[in-house]
Amino acid sequence: MTSPLVLASASPFRKTLLENAGLTFDVEPAQIDERAVEAALGDLNPEDVATILAEAKAQDVSERNPGAIVIGSDQTLSLDGAIYHKPADMDEARRRLLALSGKTHDLNSAIVLAKDGETIWRHMSVARMTMRDLDPGFIGRHLSNVGDEALSSVGAYQFEGEGIQLFERIDGDYFAIIGLPMLPLLAQLRDLGAIDG
Repeated sequence: MTSPLVLASASPFRKTLLENAGLTFDVEPAQIDERAVEAALGDLNPEDVATILAEAKAQDVSERNPGAIVIGSDQTLSLDGAIYHKPADMDEARRRLLALSGKTHDLNSAIVLAKDGETIWRHMSVARMTMRDLDPGFIGRHLSNVGDEALSSVGAYQFEGEGIQLFERIDGDYFAIIGLPMLPLLAQLRDLGAIDG
C-alpha cells in the first residue's frame, strides 16, 4: 500500500498543479509563523530561507499525519541581496512592481518531502525573471485590473495570468515560477513508490 500524500499549503495554485497532474492528495496548511521562523534564521541566502521554511511546513504537517508523505513548499523572491514576501496591500504591491521594473530578480522555489516528522527529500529550483521597464501609469492600471490577486504573489504579479505582460524574459522552469517545481517532485514521488510510474 502506498503512503497517502498531503500538501502542506493553502496555495490554490499549488493545489491546482497537483490536481492537474492527476494526483490524489489531502490539503492541510502548516500551522507555523513563517516570519518568526525566518527571523530566527539570521543572515541566510534566499534559497536556504525558502528551503528551511518548506521543511518547517512539511515537518509540522507530517507530525499530525503518521505514514503520509507530506509536501512542503516555499518561495522567496530575491533582488540585490534582499528577500521579498507577499505584499501586505496594494500600495506595497505598486512599490514592489516599481522596484522590480527593468531588473532581473530570482524566484527561489523549494520543495521538501517529510514522513513521520522526518525530512526525506529536498529540492530547490531558481527562476531568473527579467521584468520590462514599466511605466508607473501602466502599473496602476495593471493593479487595478488584477485587484487583490496581486497580493497572493511575492512579486505582486500572477505570472500564470495577466502578470505575464510585465516580463521581457524568463530563465527557468514554469512550475518553479508558479511555486511548485513539478517535474522533480513527480520524479521523486515515483522513486518513493508514492505514485504510479
